[in-house]
Parts: sequence; C-alpha cells; structure tokens
Amino acid sequence: MKLHELKSPEGSRKAPKRLGRGTGSGTGRNAGKGEKGQNSRSGGGTRPGFEGGQMPLFRRLPKRGFTNIFAKKIVSINVDRLNIFENGTEITPELLLERRVISKRLDGVKILGNGTLEKSLTVKGCKFSKSAVEKIEAAGGKAEVI
Repeated sequence: MKLHELKSPEGSRKAPKRLGRGTGSGTGRNAGKGEKGQNSRSGGGTRPGFEGGQMPLFRRLPKRGFTNIFAKKIVSINVDRLNIFENGTEITPELLLERRVISKRLDGVKILGNGTLEKSLTVKGCKFSKSAVEKIEAAGGKAEVI
C-alpha cells in the first residue's frame, strides 16, 4: 500500500445536508426551520440562558462569596507516600512528578505528617507541616525549604 492508495472506509464520511436547494431536495423552501418565528430568521435565536423573558435561573439564584484569582493551588501528599524512595534519596517536586507520586505540580507541593516514614530522605523545595518535619527528622532525614 502506498500513500496515494489510502482511502477512508466506506460510510465513514457523510455528505452535509444541502439546505435551501429546491423543494425536491427535502430541505428546500424553509430549509428545515419551520414557518416564521425568531429561529427561522437569519441571525435569529437567543443567547444562552435566555428563558423567553422569564427571569433566568442564574439571576433567580442567590449569589454568595467570590473566587480569589490569586489563590495558590498546592498539591498535598502525606509522609508515608515517600517510603517508595531508597534511603538517602534527595526528593524534589520534579522527582515526585517523574515517579508519579503527584499527577501535577500546580503552584507547589506540601508534605503533610500523616502516616510513618521508615526511610532517611532529604526533601527539598516543598512546604511542610510541623508534624511532617518532625517525622522526616526522626527518620534521620532533612526537610529543606528553598
């Protein structure tokens, strides 16, 4: 088979409807838009959320709070997740991402103190809870904030 012999399978592509091309076509005259009315006109139709003049749902519901656009999104993991690394490993957010301990980095990584740590590790470039720092140091490792 050569590039010029490639073909898409039969029935994989459907010809578009040809609207307004005479009564014999089945979609002539009104082009499937019915008689008169707002949606039959060119440029007709309403905006999303319009309910025919009734007070729209998004205006009927109460509004509360706000979204802080400056909020930092931080990924948190527990100390016991670090047991997959070998003794003496230097752990950075990049390494955590590479080993799929975290799925995305967002604005930072925070290590929390839930669980137990059996390995002596150096953890760099993360935020830490107090209990996480205590557990890392108790296991003979170091917690370094950069």
